[in-house]
Amino acid sequence: MSATIDFYLTQAEKCTAEAETSPLNQVRDRNLRAAAAWQAMADKLLHSERLRAEKEQLAAAAAKG
Repeated sequence: MSATIDFYLTQAEKCTAEAETSPLNQVRDRNLRAAAAWQAMADKLLHSERLRAEKEQLAAAAAKG
């Protein structure tokens, strides 16, 4: 996992924790939206990295035989 994915996941966790401790509805909602956005960025990057790794494996297999 790349440092960027770790950063995104850390930010999502931070926003979720802040949402859970906030007594204000608007602040809680804002933090939940931010957590969802950070998680979506991490998911998208992780998916892209998996596709890239699969493509590299296929290219290596094709080069071998």
